[in-house]
Amino acid sequence: MEQLKAYWQDFFSWDRKGDDWWTRKQALFAKRDAEIVKIKGNGHVYSTMRYDQQEYYQYHLHVQFLVKQEEQLYLEESVTPYLFRLDHLGEIKDHQHQVKKQEAEVEEQLFNEKDKFVNKRSPYDRQAAVQYAERWWNDYNPDYRRFPVDCTNYVSQCLYAGGAPMSGAPVRDRGWWYQDNNWSFSWAVAHSLRWYLAGSTKGLRGEEKETAEQLIPGDVICYDFSGDGRWDHNTIVVAKDANGMPLVNAHTDNSRNRYWSYEDSTAWTPDIQYKFFRIYTE
Repeated sequence: MEQLKAYWQDFFSWDRKGDDWWTRKQALFAKRDAEIVKIKGNGHVYSTMRYDQQEYYQYHLHVQFLVKQEEQLYLEESVTPYLFRLDHLGEIKDHQHQVKKQEAEVEEQLFNEKDKFVNKRSPYDRQAAVQYAERWWNDYNPDYRRFPVDCTNYVSQCLYAGGAPMSGAPVRDRGWWYQDNNWSFSWAVAHSLRWYLAGSTKGLRGEEKETAEQLIPGDVICYDFSGDGRWDHNTIVVAKDANGMPLVNAHTDNSRNRYWSYEDSTAWTPDIQYKFFRIYTE
């Protein structure tokens, strides 16, 4: 669609001064002494509707940033859902990011129960977890349910691919597991996985680190975008940049090799809080 192509060409070429994700992303690259060498993108319209003589469209924008930092080159990618309408003159109106929010399913996770289901797999194979994260960053493994808010389900799959043992089935508020198209809250809910990693003392567990720099590929970062105590998002570390800082993969707004801080996210606020977990299995 030519209108959409022109919209994004203008977007990336404007000298933007507002507080939007592109402004923050440019500032973040400058702070890291990184340079965007090339931007490439394409859109895929997946839904259309006509109402009151106007066309409404939902589409995914796949953007690739070729990034140079010191002597290191890497490709950052993201796939983001958007919505817009065309007026009677064929001009784009009400263009907006479609934000998906996860409803909390459980306030508390139990850790030291006598599990009814235990799948013993160890130790943790970080390379296998990262390979899985790379394979499925913009796709969905048919062996698992696809959730509207899929970030934690994706991270859990990566951890399991790395050998993390499941435990606690079939009780949903216990352990960490996926079995027969059923799952624990900690498998699929961002808030629950954050607390599970902090409290688990066997099987899959997380050791909290003070800074992102201490993490290595295969580790997990948790995000509370509003700083209100409700954890919204999880990512998995897949690489380190030239400064030794984590690059992460994620689902929902599918991302690959994204800088860990998410300052370029539309969900970001100045009150954002993070938790950094080194992953272990026993």
